Amino acid sequence: MATKTFDADAGGTSVPMGAASRRHSWRGRTMRLLGLPLLLLALSGGHAALAAGPAAPDATQATHKSEESRMWMTVGERRFAITLADTEAARALAARLPLTLDMEELNGNGKKKELPQALPTATFQPGTIRTGDLLLWGSRTVVVFYKTFDSPYSYTRLGRVDDPAGLAQALGRGDVRVVFSKN
Repeated sequence: MATKTFDADAGGTSVPMGAASRRHSWRGRTMRLLGLPLLLLALSGGHAALAAGPAAPDATQATHKSEESRMWMTVGERRFAITLADTEAARALAARLPLTLDMEELNGNGKKKELPQALPTATFQPGTIRTGDLLLWGSRTVVVFYKTFDSPYSYTRLGRVDDPAGLAQALGRGDVRVVFSKN
């Protein structure tokens, strides 16, 4: 006795498994397998690149970005790279470069100078000031710290000296001339 194979048609009725039914079953599996890629392609408006995600920035964009977020501080013969903070104050300071400041000693841990014009502020209480911090006190006083210490005061972050080794020696005791530049 031959066994008959049955399959369900689109309406859910059992029908003998024949060529038409196998073709229908194959088409259903194919559509399910291709469904997600086709859906992604349709959603991207036919642009396959969009379905793959955003393109990575090229090297010139990365270099330009790092140049925008960096400035230099020169004290005598020593030069220090500073990474700028992502703040309006840091961008406003960078827009004023080059800038030469005759900075005054501040409490044996930093150098300060009041700017002629205010910078935008976004104050925070760091708790601990670190060697190499470049901060704004109030809206006009730029401070470069050469010692780590605890502080209850509020500041706006401007940046940080990348490698503060030798910073205290370069700044020395007393007042000092500091040049901030883009390169």
